Parts: sequence; structure tokens; C-alpha cells
Amino acid sequence: MKWTKIQIKTTTEAEDIIISSLYDIGLEGAQIEDKIPLTPLEKEQMFVDIMPQEESDDGIAYLSFFVEEDSERDIEELLGQVRSELEDIKEYMEIGEGSITVSETEDLDWINNWKKYFHQFYIDDILVVPSWEEIKAEDKERMILHIDPGTAFGTGMHETTQLCIRQLRKYITPETVLLDVGTGSGILAILSLMFGAKKAVGTDLDPCAVEAVKENSMVNGIAPESFTMMIGNIITEKEVQDQVGYECYDIVVANILADVLVPLTPVIVNQMKKGGIYITSGIIDDKEETVVEAVKAAGLEVLEVTCQGEWVSVTARKN
Repeated sequence: MKWTKIQIKTTTEAEDIIISSLYDIGLEGAQIEDKIPLTPLEKEQMFVDIMPQEESDDGIAYLSFFVEEDSERDIEELLGQVRSELEDIKEYMEIGEGSITVSETEDLDWINNWKKYFHQFYIDDILVVPSWEEIKAEDKERMILHIDPGTAFGTGMHETTQLCIRQLRKYITPETVLLDVGTGSGILAILSLMFGAKKAVGTDLDPCAVEAVKENSMVNGIAPESFTMMIGNIITEKEVQDQVGYECYDIVVANILADVLVPLTPVIVNQMKKGGIYITSGIIDDKEETVVEAVKAAGLEVLEVTCQGEWVSVTARKN
């Protein structure tokens, strides 16, 4: 399908006003391109593996709107309405250049286009390789993790994932039974099994995780019976809690957001064995104390707080 792209060059201060005004004439879903630095909250909410490159804010913003080519809207008439709205806004605020560019664009493959940014990389001595890249001869003796996230979260590039991996490596034994809450692509559970854990169970809210886990387990040689995947909310759904089981996990790992870890922690202690280890991450640095307090309130002993960049991992034990 083809689309008509209407792009406006303006100022960052005028973004919201212009988007709101053009929404009133039927232009929705604006694509915003600017250089405003992300706030800690935005970074936490994005929680993506491949963060955008940040440049210094120059005050310029590009707003793009898309209209289906076969829609009944007359583009020239629509452009006239856009110009009229911009002229009205100019009466009470500075909108910068305010130029309008019109072009045609094709549908994009949003699921696969990100792949051009994801290349093999190292996490300490582990090589993480997507399926579309070859392994170099000098890397063939390394521990190699083959990972294709698909539509599920988890390539291993994010600091929070790497923090969890290092903590898992410290505490896993050949007898470890592990629970991975928020499994995503399965990277943490799969690596735990590669580190020598006996069994892994994963839970996630997103059904896409099931297929991602199945494919990533297969390419890494993980036996199907050693990794069980469940879909559901372990915080609120008793059925999921029952299915996961009680006091049967040596390690629980949860690489989620701080706002989810707080309600999760008092629930998940019931799944942990006495002496079990709780490894958490997904915590932006200004939420560290919030999570530490939640962990202590649940009766767990904090063993370590580790950091990478702006992100924090809290490791605790059920005594």
C-alpha cells in the first residue's frame, strides 16, 4: 500500500500544538523526529535493546503524517487546511520555518527493518549472534548464543539484560531450577541452561514469547523438556501462580520495570525455595531505593546491587 507523507518542519516547542490542531482536521498518528534528550522516565518506559543515538537538541522538529493513497481525501484540499492551521498557530506562537513537504512512501516492514541495527556482539566471553550473520573462525570456541528476538523483547544488548546474565552466572549450579518472569525472547532462561541449570520455567504476558522461545531454544540446542513456557500474569492470576508452583525455584530472575517489580516481589517469594536467589533488573538508577525497599519489605535479604550505565540490578536471598 502507498501513502502520502505530509512532513512539517517546525520547532520542538510547537510540536504538541501543531499535532493537536491537525488532529482536529483528521490527521492522526504523528511521527515525531527531534533531538530532545530522553528523560529517565522515557528511557525506563522504552526499555528497548537498541536505543536511539542522542544528539544535542537544536530546537528543530519534523512532524510527519500519513494518508492512504486510496483514501477519499483530496490531498490538495487537505494541504490547504494544514496551511490554514499553521497560519492560525503563527498568530500566537513561534513555529519556526513551518515548511510543508509532500512525498509518497511504501509500507515498511517494521518487524524486520530493525535487523539492520542488530549485529553480533560480546557479553564478556559470550558471543551473541543473530541468525542472519556468520560466526568468525576465531570465535568458534567461545560460548555462542544464537538469538532472534522476533516480536518478543530481548537481544541481550540492553544493560539490564547483561546485568542479569552476570548475576545468573554467579549463582547457577547443576541443580538449579530457574523461573524467568517476563521471559521475552528467552535469552536469560536459555543462557541459564547453557550455564548448567537443570530446568527453566518462563512466564510472559505476550503470546509472541512462546514462538520466540521455541525457535531460540531449538537453535541453541536446548531440550524442549528442560524449558517450559507459560503465558499469563503471575502477579494477579492465581491460576498462573498455581501452574508455576510454590517453593520450587532456586533462582527467580525478573528483568522488568521497577514499577512491576514492586508488586511482583511479595508474590514471587512464594515461588522461591528457602535460600533461593532473586535477581532483578530493569531498574533505572533513580528507582533503585524503591526496589530495594520492596525487596526488604517482602522479607528478602539484599545481597548485591550492581550497576551498568543508568541501570541497576538488585540481587536478594530468601532466608
